[in-house]
Amino acid sequence: MADDAAVQTRAKFHAMTEGTLEDWQAIGRASAAHRGEHVDRILAHLKLLAGDHGGFAVDRLEHSLQTATRAHRDGRDEEYVVCALIHDIGDILMPADHAELGACILKPYVSEANHWMLEKHGVFQGYYFFHHIGLDRDMREQYRGHPHFEHCAQFCHRYDQSAFDPAYESMPLEAFEPMLRRVMAAPKRSIYLRETA
Repeated sequence: MADDAAVQTRAKFHAMTEGTLEDWQAIGRASAAHRGEHVDRILAHLKLLAGDHGGFAVDRLEHSLQTATRAHRDGRDEEYVVCALIHDIGDILMPADHAELGACILKPYVSEANHWMLEKHGVFQGYYFFHHIGLDRDMREQYRGHPHFEHCAQFCHRYDQSAFDPAYESMPLEAFEPMLRRVMAAPKRSIYLRETA
């Protein structure tokens, strides 16, 4: 019945093979009420980086803020600045491969170049310290010739490796929230986007 479908608030199926259009419309309506909450969760997780110094001169939140502030003050666009803010969000959740998490979070919302930069920055950042811990500082050379090699190398050199200064005056997290919301407002690429003719 049409009236029942209009007021259906939850899917009635117990297995997706039983799903109907009305079920998926109910799911869509319920999901719409929570749009934008992913940004709130990201902001909350960034706040968890506060107080975790990991042995560095500044805590992980300050490092993220400092990296983003440096990029912003250098005139980088909002997408790049958001990448700078999020780049180390995986430090405490995925310490064995932290770069992957930030890249995964932002992949639907950023350019291919910025996604690649996020995904590979851990290897590229190694140029500045891997030789001190018994690793090959030139590990990034495996990517030499890639179209985004210099993009990533520049990010690490100009903004990431230099963002451990306790005297630097970073912008507060709240200053970046509107940028984060704008960049993550709608995906540029996703399996859930319909192709347009």
